[in-house]
Amino acid sequence: MISSKKEAMDYKLVVVGPLDTNCYLVSCKETLECAVIDPGAEADRIFPVIMEFGLKPILILNTHGHIDHIGANKDVKEKFRIPLYIHTLDSSLLEKIQQFELSFFLGARESPPADRFLQDGETIAIGRSSLRVIHTPGHTPGSVSFLGDGILFSGDTLFCGGVGRTDMPGGSTRDLEESIKSKILTLPPETVVLPGHGPWTTVGEEKESNPFLG
Repeated sequence: MISSKKEAMDYKLVVVGPLDTNCYLVSCKETLECAVIDPGAEADRIFPVIMEFGLKPILILNTHGHIDHIGANKDVKEKFRIPLYIHTLDSSLLEKIQQFELSFFLGARESPPADRFLQDGETIAIGRSSLRVIHTPGHTPGSVSFLGDGILFSGDTLFCGGVGRTDMPGGSTRDLEESIKSKILTLPPETVVLPGHGPWTTVGEEKESNPFLG
């Protein structure tokens, strides 16, 4: 678990599940209201961090609907009685979690349906801080990234030295490339990129050295 602070926003990272999914707890430093981004598994690892820092979860945000990013949606939603947000194009994936043979291995429980669908360009308030939704299709049709205070939560769209897979149902290499080049690489180079797996990076570093973006 790591934490970092920029301006009004604070975030803490909890790595969960066999696929080492990055679950982010994004909070307002003043109110401690918190969004839980991608609770993929192991709610029993997420809850203690929330309690330790006195965070007040107000919503769940899924960057996309793959099983390793939604596996603890149910546990988090039931404990805190908070709404779940996902892009409409990935909403059907929430209903298919138990169809995957790996669901037990990944520690995933059936996800509740979304309470609200995310829209490209909308702002999600978290206390006195906020995140802007950026629709970044390619890894899945409904993949989104969240931008706030110079930090981008990129889900499985862009990684440190890599990009998201497009060989699964609904994936599109052309859409992924367009999303990254037109919506992420156009951000200021100092923007910190916090991906769905692996270490953080910056827009500038990926623009210069990511082998998949040549």
